[in-house]
Amino acid sequence: MTRKQTQAKRRKQKKTRQFRMPALPIGKLSVLLVAGAVIALCYQFSAELLDQPIRSITIEGPFQRASALQIEESISTELSAGFFGANLKLMQKRIVALPWIDQANVARRWPGKLEISVTEQIPAAVWGDSGLLNTRGDLFVTDARHVPAELPRLSGPQGQSSVVATRYLEIREQLIPLGLDLRRVQVDARGAWQMTLQNGVEIRLGRRDVEARTQLFLDVAANIVSSREAEIEFVDMRYSNGFTIGWKNGSRSPVEDSVAIGQEMVAGRLVITGLTE
Repeated sequence: MTRKQTQAKRRKQKKTRQFRMPALPIGKLSVLLVAGAVIALCYQFSAELLDQPIRSITIEGPFQRASALQIEESISTELSAGFFGANLKLMQKRIVALPWIDQANVARRWPGKLEISVTEQIPAAVWGDSGLLNTRGDLFVTDARHVPAELPRLSGPQGQSSVVATRYLEIREQLIPLGLDLRRVQVDARGAWQMTLQNGVEIRLGRRDVEARTQLFLDVAANIVSSREAEIEFVDMRYSNGFTIGWKNGSRSPVEDSVAIGQEMVAGRLVITGLTE
């Protein structure tokens, strides 16, 4: 046989090779399919067997503003889904959406009981005429029927309740150790800030450099107000390099007499160079 004939024979042999699928164990595959079907049926049967109807609900909370009946009505459409079928997250969301509800927790208790615990909002300040802010500064009621007279009053442009409330809380925290407290914080349409202390003294901060002016008041002027609050009508911080104190006798001098009010400490900061708003 010649060399060319040998090469042609090899090429022919290569062309006749075929790929064969490995043999599948049909018996084992059938067993697996049957076992899977049995497991699925058992799971479905067990779920139906265990998914008992919800037979009782316990609701715990202070219930000063909200009621257990309101809470039960808000989740009524989910109760028919059964013990395991009920969507607890959806229930929790609906409960928290109720007026005066701050937080809620929903839990299952076998065999057919739901336990619900709620906490109500705690009003910390009034926003505008009849809105209520909680301790985090969130506006949770926009039109309250009853506004507690003892709550501080905050007001400002629409959408600024959180900003005003945050500043109120920060300032109040620093005033309390000085024996002072905030009664009112107002921001007008132009963005000018004004505060009123519990003792009736007005603090005028204006529109510019509000943070710096606030800090100057807390560092210096608040100590003067604390020691002579009965004599002071207002403190005007709207100056480029200091502030003035308006006394109840009509004077606008920051230092009325030689009484020890820390004059040496504040003398360099009581230079009035012009109102800047």
